[in-house]
Amino acid sequence: MSSLPVFRWRLAPDGYATRRQLRARGLRPGGQDVAAELQRPRRRRGPLVAYLYRVDLAKPVRPMTPAKWAALARANAARRICSACRRDAGYVIPASLGMCTACAFPEPSPALRSA
Repeated sequence: MSSLPVFRWRLAPDGYATRRQLRARGLRPGGQDVAAELQRPRRRRGPLVAYLYRVDLAKPVRPMTPAKWAALARANAARRICSACRRDAGYVIPASLGMCTACAFPEPSPALRSA
């Protein structure tokens, strides 16, 4: 079993990056294995671990195609449709409610409010 080099928090050498850092540079790991670990010690629990990849082996992010853009637009539109009234809510429906706030918390009728 091969062991990975382990670096302390903020002490990783140049040439290594996390997935998020690669993405910020417009790169992706591109199938390479994890090259090193970054560990941040904690007092009462195990250390936080971040996996590092080599920047020189990273590949550019694949561009979005028109079909991918269209699929993403359809998926985002589906998140805005209320399951109860089938209308576009104008915002992403909370998963905890499963419906728009107007359907989840209906206004009581005026006759019931005055009683």
